[in-house]
Amino acid sequence: MKAAPFSYYRPSTLAEACEAMAGDMEARVIAGGQTLVPMLAMRLSRPSQLVDIARLSELRGIDDSGAHVAVGSAVRQAEALTNPLIAQQVPLLAAALPHVGHPPTRARGTIGGSIAHGDPSAEIALAATILEAQIEFRTEDEIETFSPEEFFIGPTVTMAPMGGLLTRVLFPKRPEGALGVGFREIASRRSDYAFASAGAQILLAEDGTCTEARLGIGSVGDVPVAVDVAGLAGSHLTREDIAGAVEAALADLDCVDDLHATSTYRRRAAARLAEQAMVQARDQAIGAAA
Repeated sequence: MKAAPFSYYRPSTLAEACEAMAGDMEARVIAGGQTLVPMLAMRLSRPSQLVDIARLSELRGIDDSGAHVAVGSAVRQAEALTNPLIAQQVPLLAAALPHVGHPPTRARGTIGGSIAHGDPSAEIALAATILEAQIEFRTEDEIETFSPEEFFIGPTVTMAPMGGLLTRVLFPKRPEGALGVGFREIASRRSDYAFASAGAQILLAEDGTCTEARLGIGSVGDVPVAVDVAGLAGSHLTREDIAGAVEAALADLDCVDDLHATSTYRRRAAARLAEQAMVQARDQAIGAAA
């Protein structure tokens, strides 16, 4: 099948891109096209116009923005994977990126494209949810910022404003101290869509006890979710501590049935992956403290 007819526009500035989006509510943004192009080919998406932002320098930066690392929406996933600022200051995102697609798709796919698409299996969306990143949209008139909890509302359904353009994702910088991260997922084949995924970040005090623990689950429900493991604060993160916290945190986790996996399987897999991600993060934090 071929795409339905559409017009193509390559703006030379961000302002021109915003003007084009505001002037046509049926326009779609294209940057990497790793999701959009197949949807066009299957006629699952029928935009009137494609606005190509891939070459806009305003959207290609990875910058230190005080308390955050600001990642432009058109930054390639492969570029983010090798960026030293992300590796140092947003290690959970760095740990998630190797699980995104294949090397050829990461070479074209963008950080903003993954977020904007809102796939509940997307690793970048899960990392943003765990870290409470800020998702920034620009229209002709204003800049609007969303938390992941606000932005992701269903499978590929988001709160993106009509006529808006995702410009940056602001990832909080890592806290000072002995920090560790972990990321795990399971799929039928490596780099396929995951049946379940889990990401964790742990911060240790000087005495080896936990001062902060974050855990998120993706691929099992309609949106990626951050779950509450705050009860681990003050513990030494034994396997029993971690298993108990994961069991309590996932007790009310909503899981879906589909052609690929049952909700029962996804729940079991999510619990196991969460424990593995937490242990990986703990061990990395212990190594950082040594």
